[in-house]
Amino acid sequence: MSVPEFSVVIPAYNAETTIRSTVASVLEQSDQDFEIVLVDDRSTDETLKALLGLAAMDSRIRVVSKPNSGVSATRNFGANLAKGRWLAFLDADDQWHREKLARHRSFHDFEPLLTASFAKVAFAPNREGELAPGRTYSRIPADYLDTSDVLVENVICTTSNLVIDREFFLDLGGFDESMRYAEDQDLIARVLGEGALIRGIDEPLVRYRMSEYGLSSDFSAMLTNWRRFAARWMDGQELPRAEATYCRYLTRRALRTGAPMDVVWSFARRGLEADKGTFMAGGSRSLLTVGGAFVGGAMPPAMRRALFA
Repeated sequence: MSVPEFSVVIPAYNAETTIRSTVASVLEQSDQDFEIVLVDDRSTDETLKALLGLAAMDSRIRVVSKPNSGVSATRNFGANLAKGRWLAFLDADDQWHREKLARHRSFHDFEPLLTASFAKVAFAPNREGELAPGRTYSRIPADYLDTSDVLVENVICTTSNLVIDREFFLDLGGFDESMRYAEDQDLIARVLGEGALIRGIDEPLVRYRMSEYGLSSDFSAMLTNWRRFAARWMDGQELPRAEATYCRYLTRRALRTGAPMDVVWSFARRGLEADKGTFMAGGSRSLLTVGGAFVGGAMPPAMRRALFA
């Protein structure tokens, strides 16, 4: 078998309800030069059975199961098994646009000095297990990334968005396996610290599942891990302003997923206490976020999700 252009690495833990649609979004790519490495992190549901069923349908799919060790270690495990020139990570509950890999291939062909690339993300509400069309999108900087683009409001947004040179990733040591959150920001900061070039594609190519039950909805753990990450890269004077911005992001994210209002308000309060001016510096977007924190309790969770999606 020839070496594929892309190795799609999908870590899976208790993902039996979403993994088939996630893998389908890869199999439907217009660029078919890929392998898929499915890594089961010792799921306790029927995930492994689903993965084996998928592998039986396509020879490009490989399945491995390993002792439970968290998402960073699981991604690294898959990356070490990969053979492609480029690693393309995808979480087990997200989906890709069918032109995702094709656009990254042409992007890297046009800019051969790039080490990694990403695209716009559509934030897709989870409605009874199905992804609804997203109405909000991540932003794409006009130029190459610098560290400021990932320290607070991570413009890459999700590891499902990242395509990176496999050899560079492995030489760098991959994801920090001690981190369960902010591990993608930490990775990109280290990539940039090596002087590598990263740039974004100004097209929505990833659908990110917004679910109050997902890994990224453990908001307190997200803040704890972000503080640890930020302390590595910022001085003490920068941290309060950065934390205010990050708490504003968590406040809006909690509103978007329909999280309980005490969770929403706790992050609004922390952000205002860290640096009120910075928290409110986002214009109408910040005003809407603060308004949602104060009056969102009068709305049903479904209405909050619809308003902030």
